[in-house]
Amino acid sequence: MRINLTKKDLVNLIYMQLGFSKQVSESLINDFLLTIILNIKNEKKLKLSKFGTFAIRQKKSRIGRNPKTKETKVISSRDVVLFKPSKEFKEFINNKND
Repeated sequence: MRINLTKKDLVNLIYMQLGFSKQVSESLINDFLLTIILNIKNEKKLKLSKFGTFAIRQKKSRIGRNPKTKETKVISSRDVVLFKPSKEFKEFINNKND
């Protein structure tokens, strides 16, 4: 079983299951992902019903160390995206009857 799911895989799934052309399927996937990304960036939070919530959190700067050279460096502060799965998503993943 493959671990990575690519945009190409999603385009092929839409193409096969819904019968849209590959160009329309690719456009649909790109628009969907762009909508999610822009919403997270502008609103700092996005909740997809029955899937989960994406949120942006600010990480503080900190001191890191290269394990090989033991050289210390300051890691700058940055925004990170967090994902919290919904209750329904957790139940689906933990359902042993599938």
